[in-house]
Amino acid sequence: MTRAALAIDLGGTELRAAVVEANGHVAAFAATPTDAQGGPDAVIAQMVALLDRVRSEAPAAEIVGLGVGAPGPLDPDAGIVVDAPTLLGWRNVPLTSILSERLGLAVQLENDANAAALGEWRFGAGQGTQSMVFITVSTGVGGGVIVDGHLLHGRRGLAGEIGHMAVSEQPVRCSCGGLGCWEAFASGTALAREASKLVESGGAPEIGRLAGSEPVTGRHVAEAARQGDGPALKLLDDEARWLGVGLTNLLHLYSPERLILGGGVGSLLPMMQARIEGTIRERAMSAFRDVPVVAAALGRNAGLVGAASLMLQGSP
Repeated sequence: MTRAALAIDLGGTELRAAVVEANGHVAAFAATPTDAQGGPDAVIAQMVALLDRVRSEAPAAEIVGLGVGAPGPLDPDAGIVVDAPTLLGWRNVPLTSILSERLGLAVQLENDANAAALGEWRFGAGQGTQSMVFITVSTGVGGGVIVDGHLLHGRRGLAGEIGHMAVSEQPVRCSCGGLGCWEAFASGTALAREASKLVESGGAPEIGRLAGSEPVTGRHVAEAARQGDGPALKLLDDEARWLGVGLTNLLHLYSPERLILGGGVGSLLPMMQARIEGTIRERAMSAFRDVPVVAAALGRNAGLVGAASLMLQGSP
């Protein structure tokens, strides 16, 4: 038998499950659209069905428990999802105890971004470090922080909301309701917003052509940039500058050995690296300028692998 753990990555759009072996290998995987409007009972039923499916696909696995990565805010010690804004009715849901009773397994709950940070730290681009910050840049900006070999939780497990650092006095409203958040300037949503403005003004015809009748997204900007389109390259340059501003703050706050960039926009790091590093050189204290910014290694599996590692290796 191979020692392994079950893992769940609970997203507002997609629910993903896996069997993950002790070496980080994903032995079985399944996904389904999340019934986000169905309430906790409906989604938990989806979880149980997916977990039954992946267990059947890895019969040789000796399952030691279940790790769950979920959107916050949540209380990992109490096992309660406090308020998941992308999921209807998810307020103070005792998810750990419900799943443990249904499955007859030990269950550990963790913030989804923290779970992804653990995955990268233990099995991905953060291996060998004692302090690192994982940053995921997609619809929003999130992350997880490892300091001196420990995952930073803070009060009620709410530490590491890095996307909501205030980085500007510009009155740009963030999805959290605040003004000037890093997420409001550096997320995929922000990139799409600026690209849409440019398309509407006639300043980015190639991006508009690629989008066609669809809403403009960061993917269209990236595709145009790869073709050498000037407006798209300028948009990515601005995106990289905002990323560099926030990354500089993270360097000063946490003094990591490595900054690890993931998510849809994070995957564009090769096209943004020079501007990101240049911004850090301009803004960071000299002692922090040699910290590398590297791409995440585990892709979309980081959260699943990290959640499983909670049961296989414990919470650091």
